[in-house]
Amino acid sequence: MKRIISHKFEEIISINNLFLAWQEFAENKRKRADVRAFSHNLMGNVLALHQDLSNFRYHHADYEEFYITDPKPRVIHKATVRDRLLHRAIYRVLYPLFNSTFVFDSYSCRKEKGTHKAFKRLVKIARQQSKNYSGSCWALKCDVKKFFHSIDHQVLVNLLSQRTSDERLINLLKEIIESFAVCGRNANLNNKKGIPLGNLTSQLFANIYMDPLDKFVKHKLKAKYYLRYADDFMILAKNSEVLRDYLQEIDHFLTNHLKLSLHPDKITFRKLNWGLDFVGYVTYPKFNLPRPKTVERMFRNLEEIKRNRPEKLNKSLQSYLGYLEHVDAKAISDYLKLLY
Repeated sequence: MKRIISHKFEEIISINNLFLAWQEFAENKRKRADVRAFSHNLMGNVLALHQDLSNFRYHHADYEEFYITDPKPRVIHKATVRDRLLHRAIYRVLYPLFNSTFVFDSYSCRKEKGTHKAFKRLVKIARQQSKNYSGSCWALKCDVKKFFHSIDHQVLVNLLSQRTSDERLINLLKEIIESFAVCGRNANLNNKKGIPLGNLTSQLFANIYMDPLDKFVKHKLKAKYYLRYADDFMILAKNSEVLRDYLQEIDHFLTNHLKLSLHPDKITFRKLNWGLDFVGYVTYPKFNLPRPKTVERMFRNLEEIKRNRPEKLNKSLQSYLGYLEHVDAKAISDYLKLLY
């Protein structure tokens, strides 16, 4: 694999990069107590971080744990402001280098990508595979089981090491990676797994980790129509037999190369005319709809907001209307406007 990273350690830890990272990090966060506290002695804190990095004394602090529902419950691990500043400094230097090497149809946590671009791409390739809805189109959809908690630290470090020979950079990235493990920082030292959902660097690490799968599917299996968003991916083909062959190869690759496994309850084979569900929307021949569960949750949430937080109702309504604009859901949008 081509090495793309050289002489980037100095750039990451430079005072200039740390201050640029601060400007990006602090935007829209300046009222938060921990951000305000750090900014009260901003120059001193940034210089201290720079000195610790320069002298190889930097150690990542522990995380604050909290829970969110988006819509399913998730555990978020929040790093300190000092550590999140470093995450941003790393990300702003390394993201452009790695992003240029990712396959086109990887849509998670990438600029100019996202869920809407992913769904529009699915609609386009479904039309191409079905020859403008006149032929057969099958889809295989898969989900990696407990993806973020299953990322193997050593596999991730090995993937990073393939891109640079700079041990200082690798050691810094290892410090970030090994600051978290699903069973605690010091548990099972020879087989640590997991990266935290809350880290900006985790977004980049996740794409780096899944990039070998993307390239395996595209370049080894020669699958023409493939797209991935985070740990969800979909492949289109003319019949289910081709997709079953792909599934066997992919399952073997994930197990043996990335130490991941597919969620057995989230492997589906569907025809286009049954509806292909991806990134919150469903595409059919010639029209697209919101996911039914999302619509149900939308009405439920708006009712709850109307009862308990009426001052936030209009903002939430506009957000949902924006979501519906991307599919053929005028009737639902009109009904929401009438109700709320």
